[in-house]
Amino acid sequence: MFGRLRARLQGSQILRGAALVLAALASLVCLAVVLDLTLPGGSRAKDIASIVQSFAAALAIVVGGIYALYKLQLFRTLEPHLTIEHRISHRRLSDSYMHIDVTAGLHNSSKVKIELRKGLFRLQGISPVLDEEVEILYTETFDEKKYHNIQWPTIEEVERAWAKGELVLEPGESHSETIEYIVALSGYESVLVYTYLYNPSRSRGSAQGWTATTVYDIGVPKLTGET
Repeated sequence: MFGRLRARLQGSQILRGAALVLAALASLVCLAVVLDLTLPGGSRAKDIASIVQSFAAALAIVVGGIYALYKLQLFRTLEPHLTIEHRISHRRLSDSYMHIDVTAGLHNSSKVKIELRKGLFRLQGISPVLDEEVEILYTETFDEKKYHNIQWPTIEEVERAWAKGELVLEPGESHSETIEYIVALSGYESVLVYTYLYNPSRSRGSAQGWTATTVYDIGVPKLTGET
């Protein structure tokens, strides 16, 4: 929501700036016309009027080009875009624990280089839960008819950081990051996998980061050889 608001504010600022430039352009044109009509031919001031007219024409071309780029959203092609896809699997380790591995497939779908410096990987439990807990979650989610993201309990949370130049994705390039979890076997049958990658080059109106959320059903994993 805040990203869209910033984009609207940025757009209105561009439009106001263009309006001011157009007003200045109109003033220059009027000045050129007045000079052309009032000054005697062959005078030095006549040359000034010609210069003003040329400057006004060049300014009009520049302003028109910038406005067209904004309306067609061509500037967005220079913004970074990252897509995230989860690959999840699990296996039983013992009578009490299981292993879950989450691979986040990262793909640079933009036309600019993306350098990642920080990421957040979270595993949250969905089921089973008690009826009382479901009622609490429902009340928090639909408080006053406004939807909020369901705050499932966090099982594990991992923060990753990369040094400058360590994780760079060129346009069209892909990369995989794998996170491993060890979870109590009797704890959850369904989990929610959440990944957030921060955008270090974010600017006003651009994405603060990129996310992916996947619900994964575990069931009751069996030991190897069990039927």
